[in-house]
Amino acid sequence: MRADDVPTVPTQGTIRLGQFLKLANLAESGAQARELVAGGEVSVDGEVETRRGRQLDRGAVVTVDLPAGPLSARVG
Repeated sequence: MRADDVPTVPTQGTIRLGQFLKLANLAESGAQARELVAGGEVSVDGEVETRRGRQLDRGAVVTVDLPAGPLSARVG
């Protein structure tokens, strides 16, 4: 997926990674978000992130590596 093909999910200011995963439909629940982050399956701007509470700023690209393939969304 090209960088300009990544959908932007509107947010109000900064948002925590776990919240954004749910908002962007990259995780179905908080529990799944926690498991994905703990399992090292989530990256922010290309770097693996293991802190579910990480603050995300606008423009950050979050990618989740799923069995069906990676899904990405940009913080808007």
